[in-house]
Amino acid sequence: KYRIPYSEIKKYLQGREETRAVIYARVSSADQREDLERQVNYLTNYATAKGYKVVEVIKDIASGLNTQRKGLLRLFKLVEGRSVDVVLLTYKDRLTRFGFEYLEEFFSTMGVRIEVVFGEEPNTRELVEDLISIITSFAGKIYGMRSHKKTVLVQGVKELMGELSGEDSEVKG
Repeated sequence: KYRIPYSEIKKYLQGREETRAVIYARVSSADQREDLERQVNYLTNYATAKGYKVVEVIKDIASGLNTQRKGLLRLFKLVEGRSVDVVLLTYKDRLTRFGFEYLEEFFSTMGVRIEVVFGEEPNTRELVEDLISIITSFAGKIYGMRSHKKTVLVQGVKELMGELSGEDSEVKG
């Protein structure tokens, strides 16, 4: 006969609980749908390998600067409701372009951790698109959204960014 302390049994049972995971994948434009599916497939395989139970897969097609993404808002609801234990991302910038550490801290206070599978993604196209979005927004606030000065400024930045990246002078924005 063996006597096993209850604390040891409790530790064993807690270690056997399934980790509830949510997969979050994002691309900035519809023509990147293949990349979106690649992210989801990779993260699904990653979750399986780690023994996580995927409770939801969230996909967004929007800029990383957009704070009103449907998927991002859904993710916040899951975190606030303590419905997940871990958020899986391929890269940090899939969740947000700026302020990742704030979201990581917020999720942590809710008992949710973020697992980023890869390091930083050097995606210059998306960075250029985000920069143009920021410039467009600020130029609109300074000169007015319908102003000719704003249009000229934004077009000049698009041309410059196209030259710097070695592409045509036309960059989506």
